[in-house]
Formats: sequence, structure tokens, C-alpha cells
Amino acid sequence: MSLRLKSFGFYSRLWHYFLPLAAFAIAAYVHLIAAGNRQHPASYDAGFYWKVLALITLVWATAVERQRLCDTDELFRENTGIRKSLTACLGTYTVLLSALFFYRQQNFSRLFFVVSSIALLILTVGTRVVLRRMLQMTRQGRGTIRILIVGADHHAHRIAARLASVPLVPMEVVAYLSLDNQPVPASDPPVFILADLGSGRVPHFEEIVVAVSAAHLSMIDGVFQQLLSLCVPVRVVLDLGKLPVVRERLFQLGELQMLDLSSTPLESPAYFFLKRAFDIAFSMLVLVLLSPIMAVIALTIRLSSPGPVLFRQERVGLNGKAFQMYKFRSMRIGESNESDTSWTVKGDPRCTPIGSFLRKTSLDELPQFFNVLKGDMSVVGPRPERPHFVKTFLSEISHYDTRHRLKVGITGWAQVNGWRGDTSIQRRFEFDLYYLQNWSLWLDIRIIFMTAWSGMFGKNAY
Repeated sequence: MSLRLKSFGFYSRLWHYFLPLAAFAIAAYVHLIAAGNRQHPASYDAGFYWKVLALITLVWATAVERQRLCDTDELFRENTGIRKSLTACLGTYTVLLSALFFYRQQNFSRLFFVVSSIALLILTVGTRVVLRRMLQMTRQGRGTIRILIVGADHHAHRIAARLASVPLVPMEVVAYLSLDNQPVPASDPPVFILADLGSGRVPHFEEIVVAVSAAHLSMIDGVFQQLLSLCVPVRVVLDLGKLPVVRERLFQLGELQMLDLSSTPLESPAYFFLKRAFDIAFSMLVLVLLSPIMAVIALTIRLSSPGPVLFRQERVGLNGKAFQMYKFRSMRIGESNESDTSWTVKGDPRCTPIGSFLRKTSLDELPQFFNVLKGDMSVVGPRPERPHFVKTFLSEISHYDTRHRLKVGITGWAQVNGWRGDTSIQRRFEFDLYYLQNWSLWLDIRIIFMTAWSGMFGKNAY
């Protein structure tokens, strides 16, 4: 739900930033019509107007942020936004008027000034009206998010009713999770207890919303770790009144204030769009450039030992979802249970001669770029583990679930720092946690260069 809200806010902000360009285009059209009706049309320096537009855009962007004109939570509130829009426009054109007063080398058309200022105000108010209308219409034709509500009393049912009416993010409550000693009123979605989680009886859900009153938040203290081990986003509904809060973790959802306990870069539009675009472009480039090498590897595997060229194995990815990961086969055909529950060790007798070379150079992982194109993986991210080991690590390492809040990757920060193969899982997790907290596109590019420079022949690869 947070991703949809942030994506909506991202595009709203982008549109607001381009409003001065639209206002100047309208003013230029009016100015040209007015000039055309004169016997001697007035000439003006177009370059000067482009410079003014650049100045206006910078000042306007600051005013928009200060007045919070493009914040999604402001659109949920019942107000027209005319006052905020008028304040932003007056501030912007006051700065422009001051700049023109001290810069007299060029004449700025009074008609252009008036028309562009009025157009900017109308466009801003009109944008708010359109966005509010869009919020009301987006409930139709959008995928529904399946919610598990922690809490089963009257308070939880009131929260569920409000969630059902939130615009932009259609949600369906599929079940309630009753806590100890909670009175449970009759309800349409079924009610379960904590012991039912993981049993297969609880319907499939995509997110968890903790809906208990502030006086009973202590009831979830012992439940919280089990909720995090499910590897899905966990939100807490808050009723903080006018208390000051940290806005980076708090977001408005209709009339509800929600605190995000598992905020990740994945819910940033920059991560969602830029990283995906980079993954697709980079993977296609690698597959095209290395296709001859991959063909030779496939032929060598086919001739050197019986069995398929590709090895498919179940791995755990984003939000704990399992997927089939592709690799060039580097071992002899054996029991699947053995490969699913045991590590590869140095001098492993299961490896074929060509397989040992492929694993040492990481060339066996080239087919994973097809996983990237499918969307199961990213080029850079925490390495995907097998379900058997994930289940073990969740019980042994505190907050291990956090590494599944990003897409798993072909290479990662832990791998390029030497934590791969039969090395400390705790240290590997610490590096994965650093990557999650400090992700940027430049960090991804740095990791790719480090992989090309030294990661291919790491001493722990076998």
C-alpha cells in the first residue's frame, strides 16, 4: 500500500514541478496573439524568457514543498487548497518581481507576467481537483491488497471498515488474528489465533495491519517476532492526535495515521522504477554480449556429463516468495533433497570438472539474468537462499527477515566483501542489512564494478 501512495505522490510532485512550464506556454500563446493584432508586433528575447522560466521553476518547487501542495495525505483532507495554492503563487511571483526590479537589461512583458501568474494559480487549483477526483476513481480496476488484521475486537473491526473505504489503495480484509483475552464479535472474515499462522488454515495475505488500541499495544510484544518472520510488510495503525512524529515512517491513509515498521527502499519510486529499468537494460546487455560464451558453456556441459544444461532450484525472494532460480548445471545429477539441504564444500565430489571451473569463476550464474528479466531477482541485492536454510536462519538470527524486503540479487554487498560460500551467516546478514539501509543506484553500480574486478575469483567461491 505504501508503494502505491508513494508512486502517486512521486508523479504528483513531478506534475506540480512542470506547472510553470505550462503556465508560460499559455502566457506565450496569449502574448503572441496580442502582439499579432498590433500593426508592429513587439519583439522579445526568447532566451531571456527561458532563463526566467528556470528561475521560476526553482522558486516554485521550493514553494510547492513548503506548502505541501503535492503531498498525498493533504489530498485526503476535505479542503480546496486554494489558500495554499495562492500563497505559493504569490511567493513565487514576488521573488520574480524582485529579480526583475534589479535586472533591467531586458524588458519582461507585463501581459506575460499577469497571464502566467493567473494561469499558474488556475492550473494548481485545477490539478488538486483532478487529483482528488482520481483518488475517488482509482478504486475501480485496481488490484486488491489482501490484509491480515492483528486484533479481533470492536476496535479492529472499525479499522477494517475504514481500510475498506480508503481511495487509491483497494484493500480486502481476509482474516483477523485474535490476541489473548480479546472479545471477538461475530464477523464475516474468519478469526484465527497465533498458532494458526503457518498451518495453512489462514487465507493468503499480502500485508499485515496491527489494529489494537494504544492501551493494548503491549499485547503484541511477544507476537511481533513471529509476524516479522512471515516476511511480509507489517503496519501499525496509530491514533496520535496532534503529537509530533517522525514523518519518514508515518503516512496518512484516508483518516488513519499509520506507522511503517518495515519501511524499505522497495517502497521508494526511485528504487521501484530506476532499479527495475537498470536491471532490464543491464541484463539484456549482458545476455547479448555474452551469448557466444553462454552457448559454448552449454555445449561443454552437454558433452561432459549426462543431464540438463540448466539447473533449477527453489530459492526465497522478495517478501519470502519462492521462485525457481536458473544456473548452469555444475554437478552430477543426484537427489534433489541433498542439494536443497546441504552446502557446497571445497573439493565437493558432486561437482563435474567443468562445473568446478564454472563455480570458481561464477560463470554458472549467468542464466540468472533471465531471472532478472522475469522480475524474480535484481542484478544487485542479497543472495537468494534455499527455503530450508531460510527457515533455519529465521530462528537463529534476529531480524533475518529484513533481508527479504529487497529483491534478491546475482551479486551483492556481502559477496563483493568476501562473505560468500561457507562463511559466517551473521556477518553476511550484517552486510545485507547495510545494503538495505544505504541503497542507491550508485551503490549498485559500485558493487557491479567490484564484482567484475575481484568478485569473479573470490577465494570462497567453489
